[in-house]
Amino acid sequence: MKKTAVLAAAAVAAALLAAPATPAGAEPLPWDKTVKCKQEDWAGRTIPTRVGNRVLGWKHFSRKHNIKKCQVVNGPLNGLPDKVDGARLVYEGVARNGTKKVTLITIVQYARRTKDRDYDAGKGKKIGVITAYCRGRDRCPDWVND
Repeated sequence: MKKTAVLAAAAVAAALLAAPATPAGAEPLPWDKTVKCKQEDWAGRTIPTRVGNRVLGWKHFSRKHNIKKCQVVNGPLNGLPDKVDGARLVYEGVARNGTKKVTLITIVQYARRTKDRDYDAGKGKKIGVITAYCRGRDRCPDWVND
């Protein structure tokens, strides 16, 4: 019994040490609102892709998902959203290279603020592309950027 209590205390201590240093409700990371690319969808919405930070925008998905060209992000936006949930729009597209094929997903927040209200694009502006990725993969294949 005593051994179990000591192990439980050690597990709790380890969990506390591994917890993030920033408390819940802390300020969001600064983000760069500069527009890197933009695309108009078939409903006439002009959708920006902002430089962002490691949480959203170009800096997020270009590293994490290996998307390095605006045309990869804009491809799915050249149409209508496949899913709509309030201001959250999900666009799907396909990239092909010979017999290779991947489904591209571009997720947009078409509102001034993110749903959690952590980020604000400014009066009259839209957040734009939150992320983009290849369905079923952590990283898109290099050829999508060719």
